Amino acid sequence: MSRIEDLIGIMARLRDPERGCPWDRVQTFRTIAPHTIEEAYEVADAIERENLADLVDELGDLLLQVVFHAQMAREAGQFGFEDVVDAIADKMVRRHPHVFGDACEIDASEQSRQWEEMKAVERSENAGSAMDDIPVALPALTRAVKLQRRAARRGFDWPDSSGVFDKIAEELEELRDAVRMDDRNGIEDELGDLLFSVVNLARHVGADPEACARAANRKFERRFRELERRAGAISGDALTAAELDAIWTDIKTQER
Repeated sequence: MSRIEDLIGIMARLRDPERGCPWDRVQTFRTIAPHTIEEAYEVADAIERENLADLVDELGDLLLQVVFHAQMAREAGQFGFEDVVDAIADKMVRRHPHVFGDACEIDASEQSRQWEEMKAVERSENAGSAMDDIPVALPALTRAVKLQRRAARRGFDWPDSSGVFDKIAEELEELRDAVRMDDRNGIEDELGDLLFSVVNLARHVGADPEACARAANRKFERRFRELERRAGAISGDALTAAELDAIWTDIKTQER
C-alpha cells in the first residue's frame, strides 16, 4: 500500500461514524473550506520565508485538505480522491499539447498565452459571461486581478499604464472629496475604487498585488519591531510622536 493510500485510509477512519474523531465526523465542505484556504496561505508563507522544512509540513497539511474533501465527497457518493487525480492529470495533458501532443515547442510566455486561451475556450462552453466562475472567496486583490484580466481579454483595458496612473489620481481626488464631506458610504466606495485601480496598475506593470501587500506588511512589522527596540532602550518619559517619527526615519534610512 502506498503512503497516499495510507493517508486516504486514515481520513476514512477519522470520518468513521462510530469509531472516528468527533470533530472530523461533523465537518462539511463548508466548514472545512476556511481551513483549506488557510493552509494554502501557510504554504505561500513558507515559500516567502524560504523555509523548505516548513514547506514540507505545510504541503502535507494542504494535501490533507484535498483528501478530506475527497473523503466527504466519497461518502456522499459523488467522487473520490482518484477522481480528483484523474481530472487534474487529464487537464494537464490537455493543456500541454507542446509536451504531450504534436504541437511545436514554445517558450514560457507563449505557453502562458495559450494556457489562457485554452481556459477561455473551456469556459465559453459552459459560461455566458467573462466574469463567470471567478471564485468569490478569493482574496479581494487576487480576485480583482482576475476580473481585470477577463475584461482585458474582451478588449476592455487601458492600452498602457499611463491611463491607470491618471485613474488612480482621479480616484484619489474623489476620495478626498468624500472625506471632506464626511460621507461614510462615499469614503468606503471611493476607497474600494482606489484599491481596484492600484491593483490595475500592479497588473499593468507585472506585479502581484497580494505579494506586494504581504511584503509591505513584513517590512512594516520589521521596522516597527526595531522602533520598539530602540524606543524601549531610551530612558525617561514616553517619546513624542515627532521623536518616534525621527527614529522611524532613521530605521528606513539605515535599511536603504
